[in-house]
Amino acid sequence: MPELNTSSLPDLVFAFLFFIMMVTSMREVSLMVQFRAPQATELQKLEKKSLVTFIYIGVPNREYQAKMGTEARVQLNDKIEEVSAIQDYIAQEKSSMNEEDQPYMTVSIKADRDTKMGLITDVKQALREAYALKISYSATPAVN
Repeated sequence: MPELNTSSLPDLVFAFLFFIMMVTSMREVSLMVQFRAPQATELQKLEKKSLVTFIYIGVPNREYQAKMGTEARVQLNDKIEEVSAIQDYIAQEKSSMNEEDQPYMTVSIKADRDTKMGLITDVKQALREAYALKISYSATPAVN
């Protein structure tokens, strides 16, 4: 019986590894706040994820509660910040985008379902002052 030719095996392994590297996305942000999405009935999927900037709102995780308390906080990237830092955050995110994509930037608020509306209103006001007027709210499908 003739031997199996394995000379092209390294090429196949490399092509498979390259494919996996291209289609896999790494998590960009480590969540420092607890986030349970509210439920909704009318949902739309965001099309261009590269144009979406996320703001997380919720109670800090247990390891951060001793330092930050148990009140809801705002997380921007990997930092828990005050609402006043949102304008600088939006300006930084816009500057990292292409100039023609900047008007299409969407801010997605991922707020915990138990977050008080006053904090969300403060965040929306800060976004308005930063001229980030396209806002979406993250939610999960409602179970009937």
